[in-house]
Amino acid sequence: MLAYRHAFHAGNHGDVLKHLTLMLVLRHMALKDKGFRFVDTHAGAGGYSLQSTYALKKAEHANGISKLWGRDDLPQFVADYVALVRAFNGKKKAVLEQYPGSPAIAQALLRTQDQLRLFELHPTDHRVLQSYLGHEKGAEIFMTDGFESPKSQLPPSTRRAVVLIDPSYEVERDYARVVGMLREAVLRFSEGTYIVWYPQVGRLAAVELPKKLQNLSPKGWLHARLTVQKPDARGFGMAGSGVFVINPPHTLHAQLAEVLPWLHQELKQFDGGGWLLDQRAA
Repeated sequence: MLAYRHAFHAGNHGDVLKHLTLMLVLRHMALKDKGFRFVDTHAGAGGYSLQSTYALKKAEHANGISKLWGRDDLPQFVADYVALVRAFNGKKKAVLEQYPGSPAIAQALLRTQDQLRLFELHPTDHRVLQSYLGHEKGAEIFMTDGFESPKSQLPPSTRRAVVLIDPSYEVERDYARVVGMLREAVLRFSEGTYIVWYPQVGRLAAVELPKKLQNLSPKGWLHARLTVQKPDARGFGMAGSGVFVINPPHTLHAQLAEVLPWLHQELKQFDGGGWLLDQRAA
């Protein structure tokens, strides 16, 4: 949706779960020398100023990355994620001013033999993204619909790929489009690792999405969810978010099991919520 700008939400609790998971998946992929392709279907601007008018409107980062910044008691994997955010700000900066989007997280972890494929339709965000990463070796940036990316990006020549799918979900049909896109992607390249981020909101389509994704995962899946916020009196608002990973690395379940209880305790905004971690092995 062209009206959507992720700058309003940069660094919130959903970004923490999404980018921590992305970091763990990409680091596992890099254990093998052979290169891989990373596809980001809804890349955004690549990075965001937390001092901007957009970010300050709701200051959602205050209940996300800001609760982790500057602490010396973080679990190792959370500390590694925060280190990526710190590097994006400049390691010597004591104040959190910038937040890296998924393209910046990926760029920090990819190697020279890996490929970066970024899709973004919003003209302003695409222009910023092109300026930021368009010159990087192995990077290609497209101002086309990321839901159509499997047609051009899968299967990759390396036969190794990670695809991140996190549309705005501001229109309900995005849920159906995620399912349709993944059905095609798995048919084209069943060996790929697919990460779907989704918001935990009071929509039937959001509740049903993980079950629909399970049916598209013949080789195994992992589902993690973090619930930290109470919906308002009308039942609206994002209570949390989830990540559903098709063909997850064998290490991911143990890594998330280590940090999800801690993250819930530190990020929860009310006496409730919780976390979920479920997996079906191949």
